[in-house]
Amino acid sequence: MTTPALFKEYIWLVNTIHHAGRISLSDINKRWKRTEMSGGVELARTTFNRHKDAIEDIFGIYIDCDRRDGYRYHIGNKDALREDTVQNWMLSTLTVNNIIGESLSLQHRIVLENIPSDGEHLELVIKAMKEGKRISITYRRYQSAEAKTFTLSPYCIKLFRQRWYLLAKFDDGGFAIFSFDRIEDITPTDEPFTIEKGFSATKFFSECFGVVIGDGTPAERIVLRAFGREKYYLRDLPLHHTQKELKPRTPEERQRQAEKDYTDFEFLLRPTADFKGQIMSRGAWLQVLEPEWLAHEICQWHEDALKKYQEK
Repeated sequence: MTTPALFKEYIWLVNTIHHAGRISLSDINKRWKRTEMSGGVELARTTFNRHKDAIEDIFGIYIDCDRRDGYRYHIGNKDALREDTVQNWMLSTLTVNNIIGESLSLQHRIVLENIPSDGEHLELVIKAMKEGKRISITYRRYQSAEAKTFTLSPYCIKLFRQRWYLLAKFDDGGFAIFSFDRIEDITPTDEPFTIEKGFSATKFFSECFGVVIGDGTPAERIVLRAFGREKYYLRDLPLHHTQKELKPRTPEERQRQAEKDYTDFEFLLRPTADFKGQIMSRGAWLQVLEPEWLAHEICQWHEDALKKYQEK
């Protein structure tokens, strides 16, 4: 069997077990036989076990069997499939690729978003991260007349809003973010570096909305009011992992909420420029309730925008 065909089977198996929660091999086979991949033939236990081992080796996702629960299978490390994990991103991307790959006759009816990135640069950075080697990058910031060259330690990469970013550490211990689409050149070095003990990329960005890290903005409680359909968008695609929906505390609040058609959401994050921009982008659909200083600043931004239209 070809590698692409095997990958399709691996992805199907992970998705089937993950969506089922717990499922027996017999029920897996019932679903398997309904797919075109099966050719009407059951998935042999030996094949299932090989797939299970390959999935753990490739994706870091292990499929466990609970003998006390009727020998039903489940994802043993569910944390690997959180929204912000590499495994989940790979699985989602490969799943979509498979679906679209089987639908090339509809390519003129499938519209995708472009992610600007130089694959060679991405490969060089990941290689340096694996080998623990520093890199030299030539970088041109927006509105900068000249590019500058830095030698730094590549700590992690992050995908945000269709762009890849590099988090790097300088000799003085400071961190900085570099957008891949503004890197003009990357040169590997033979200088080794050791990543900080206990460093976690997820933890590093846990208080961030996106990739703004160095402006000194502290994390604080933020409450946004979403009007009309905006509440559904936030429920389906939360702005941040700390997002919580606030329920009305009194019958009066419940009635007022129903009359004015809004829902309040709470966050704990750094209200940096990228987060403020997100709020602004939703116009009158989002209102800042807390903190007061942020509500005032967003209001001022709206007033400044209105003045620009009035000046025309």
